[in-house]
Amino acid sequence: MEPDATVREVMNREYLGVSESDTVGETASMMLDDGAEVVVVVRGSEPVGIMTERDALAAVVEGSQDAAVADAMTPSVPTVPPDASVQEAAAEMSTRDTQRLVVSDGNRPVGVVSEHDLITTSPFATPPDATGDPDLAVAGHPGERAGEGSAEHAFEDQSICEACGSFARDLVQFNGQLLCGDCRDI
Repeated sequence: MEPDATVREVMNREYLGVSESDTVGETASMMLDDGAEVVVVVRGSEPVGIMTERDALAAVVEGSQDAAVADAMTPSVPTVPPDASVQEAAAEMSTRDTQRLVVSDGNRPVGVVSEHDLITTSPFATPPDATGDPDLAVAGHPGERAGEGSAEHAFEDQSICEACGSFARDLVQFNGQLLCGDCRDI
């Protein structure tokens, strides 16, 4: 893992938040639509639990899709502050035997960090193709298409997206900024 990286740099800032009274079926449907592995269950703005894909699946198999999320959620909320190091987050995941942590700034959730997020900060992880474009030439300068000049340059090193501030491996210079894949798609 990058020794100086913080949870804020690797966390997913977009997460699903639901209330305890929402139904498991509606929540599972939202999870499928958004590709979310976990939802943060909140009371007001305070996290009171999480519901994972496994929790939702177990409730649906039991025929409890109309049950309240409060009945299917894990009531303990494994949290980590956004300024914690990725090593501290990994230690917390290991100690709590969980694959995800809710990133909380005080009592307010600001994101979710997963094992995958932490693993991808490892200096030993193989970075994906910087742009996701199979037409990019490997032999030439990163970011150049075969036979073309360099309109945009891909960066193979991990860094921070200048638009959203997220930690990413797929940064590409676009309109004078280093942008991640999500921000380039906007």
